[in-house]
Amino acid sequence: MNICVVGTGYVGLVTGAVFADLGNDVVCVDNVAEKVASLRAGQMPIYEPGLEEMVVRNVADGRLTFTTDLRDAVRRSVIVFITVGTPPRDDGQTDLSAVESVAREIAAAMERYTVIVNKSTVPVGTGDFVRDVIERHQPRPVAFDVVSNPEFLREGSAIEDTLRPDRIVIGAPTQQVAMSLLELYAPLERPMIITDVPSAEMIKYASNAFLAMKISFVNAIANICELAGADVSHVAKGMGLDERIGPAFLNAGLGYGGSCFPKDTDSLIHTAASLGYDFAMLRSVVDINRERARHLVAMAEKAVAPFDDKVVAVLGLAFKPNTDDMREAKSIEVVTQLLDAGATVRAYDPVAMVNAAKVLPSTVEYCNSAYDAASGADAVVLVAEWNEFKFLNLERLRGLMRRPVIVDGRNIWQPDRMRRLGFEYYSIGRKPTLPS
Repeated sequence: MNICVVGTGYVGLVTGAVFADLGNDVVCVDNVAEKVASLRAGQMPIYEPGLEEMVVRNVADGRLTFTTDLRDAVRRSVIVFITVGTPPRDDGQTDLSAVESVAREIAAAMERYTVIVNKSTVPVGTGDFVRDVIERHQPRPVAFDVVSNPEFLREGSAIEDTLRPDRIVIGAPTQQVAMSLLELYAPLERPMIITDVPSAEMIKYASNAFLAMKISFVNAIANICELAGADVSHVAKGMGLDERIGPAFLNAGLGYGGSCFPKDTDSLIHTAASLGYDFAMLRSVVDINRERARHLVAMAEKAVAPFDDKVVAVLGLAFKPNTDDMREAKSIEVVTQLLDAGATVRAYDPVAMVNAAKVLPSTVEYCNSAYDAASGADAVVLVAEWNEFKFLNLERLRGLMRRPVIVDGRNIWQPDRMRRLGFEYYSIGRKPTLPS
């Protein structure tokens, strides 16, 4: 099947690579010529495990190409995926200007019946919006249909999530239109749900909002545990064993970040308000998440205050492990607040330091390893739970530090072990541990 994917960000590049790997002829379009040239040369604009190998293999086999010529790509394709960015505006509303621009170009290019698929995360009603834009900008009437096919991939495991998704959601105006997407996804042999377009659009937002709610809920419980002397790890385990709740997204910590949850929750709140509904519960979810970085810094401040003349090592800068994405990363808030309080910050992340340097204050010192960052530090603050941090030689780490204080924003270490190793250990939703 000939497929066009417009946009080569996380969603577009992974989608294009996977469909090519399944045997389709895929052309990925981007309006940045330098990015297209880099992709043709096998250089990835993002870090994602397994992506580079898949892209290089399919380019070599001739199934995957990259271009800036959207009109030519549309004319060669029977299905066109829109995977461009939909960033939030200041009021939480989703900015659909890139989607609108692509829809106009598709309208000008179409010469035969085409299925247009919204794969970008877009608010309910966008399918009608895209249809209206195309109809108004066609130079002559050409039949087409608009389908919603939301993605549910997670950065750091995007290839796996695309090849083996929990479900494939197809929102189509008719069963016949849905069949074209069913045929495309059939090789994956995964559960599929066919709905109308608005319902598919809502499924994505409802799913992300619910997961964000679980994260904020357990973090609110963690706050209570700290006050009551309980252990949130035990509480979350006891909750998660209830089949009605489940253990996923019940890890207390710094809250959610990245390109999806923050903007999707804000967008759903805005959409609800525009329809006349005050989504007060979701607003509380957002409020709880916003205070997590301040909560962690206050914990560190209590341990080593004042921060003047203190060195703090920050481990993990990306918004989550296995990615170099700094969008809505909690490290931005943590580092900025530490610097504002007078601390000297030394930072390390396995892959995100280049991107971090673009958004963090210039006074941050970047280090070659976790041990390098901790050398001479008065405290180590863990922000993102990369696997290499879980397996650090903690005795070596303690020996390098000026004062053995660890503030764990992700609860990756056990308090009893940290006490035996001689650390002052502070974590989320658990009692502080002092050396034995």
